[in-house]
This record gives sequence, C-alpha cells and structure tokens, in this order.
Amino acid sequence: KAFSSVIGFIKRFFLKKWIRRTFIVFVSFCLLVGVAALSMNLYVIKSVDENILSVEDASKLENVDCVIVLGCGINANGTPSDMLRDRLNFAIEIYKNGGAPKLLMSGDHGTKEYDEVNTMKQVAIDEGVPSSDIFMDHAGFSTYESLYRAKEIFKTDKLIIVTQKYHLYRALYIAKKLGIEAYGVSSDYHTYRGQENREVREILARCKDFVGTIFKPKPTYLGETIPVSGDGNITND
Repeated sequence: KAFSSVIGFIKRFFLKKWIRRTFIVFVSFCLLVGVAALSMNLYVIKSVDENILSVEDASKLENVDCVIVLGCGINANGTPSDMLRDRLNFAIEIYKNGGAPKLLMSGDHGTKEYDEVNTMKQVAIDEGVPSSDIFMDHAGFSTYESLYRAKEIFKTDKLIIVTQKYHLYRALYIAKKLGIEAYGVSSDYHTYRGQENREVREILARCKDFVGTIFKPKPTYLGETIPVSGDGNITND
C-alpha cells in the first residue's frame, strides 16, 4: 500500500510538472507570436507612413503613371459598395485635378457573374472620365496581386494608390517591396460597418504580406503586357 502511494505521488508530481511546462511553453509561444505580429505591423506602418498624402498634395506629384483603385466588393444589384464608391470618388478627383493621366481599376472579375472592374469603370465614365483613360485589371484578386500586376502587366513605375487608411499601409508596403514608387490617398469619408473586424483581419494580412514580399510569388495570372500609357479600351471585355 505504501509503495502504491509513492508511485501515485510520483505520477502526480511528474504529471503536474509536465502540465506546468506545457503551459509555460504555450504561453511563451503565444507571447512570441504576438510580439512578432505587432512588430511586423508597426514596421509596415512606419515604413510607408510618410507616403500618405492629401488629395491636393497627391495631385501635385509629377510623372505619375496612374491612380490605382483597389476593388473591395460590389452589391448584389451591381453597384459599388460604400467603401468602393468612396475609393472611386477620391481617385476620380485626383485624376480630374491632373494628378495622373490614367485610372487603373483593379479587382475581382473571376467569374462572369461577379465583376468589380466593369462596375468601377462605369462609375468613372458616368463621372466624365473618358473610357480610353480607364484600364481594368480583371485579375486583381488580392492587394498583392493587384500591385504585382500593376508593375509587370501594366508597366507602372510610379502610381497613386487609393483605398481606406487601414488598408493603405499594407498596399504601400507591398508596392515598395515590388519596386514601385507609390503614394497613397486615404479614402475615408466616414466610419464603415464592420470596421472593427477589418482592422483585426488587417493585422494578420500585414503579417502575411510582410512574409510574402520576401519571396515575391507570382500572381494567379500574368500574361501579355498592357502599358497604361496606351488606350484603356484594350482592357474592355
């Protein structure tokens, strides 16, 4: 009986010790991941913060190839979401102020039924922008792919990115790592529904693209070059 008690004590001791060690390792790992994530986010933000300009200052830049509008969803009736509409309004204003000679609408047109880019182009046309000055990137399936294709397919070396501020840091960082001289304009007219969730997801997205821009994977599609110095109607479908 005494021997069994000793064995039981030893088992409980080592079990508790194993549990304590496992818990300490788990907490340490979580803290390490948290610190790494926060560090990457802070680095992404601080490294491009000075490249965020007002509409007025962006419009004074010289030798800009285009203003790129990053797609972010359309409604079931084919109209742009509030966030996308605001991005378009800012981009069109920069274009009309002479900030860039072309607009590049980059978004998801992966299926016939879902078409961000034609919706974006139509809004610009309705606002008086000539169709020839509007290019569409039908395969801008992510921020990284949009900017990769902006450089490799549309041959942009200097551009203005228009998107909401929480997203703008990552877009500018990606552009910088891809060798594009990029400036950003924040298109926040107001607070958007679900913004808290987007802010949390953006932390993870910055970490993902921080790592991704080290390896620079190719996007889903590439193809023949379509320089934005030409006629945007060539991208019509």
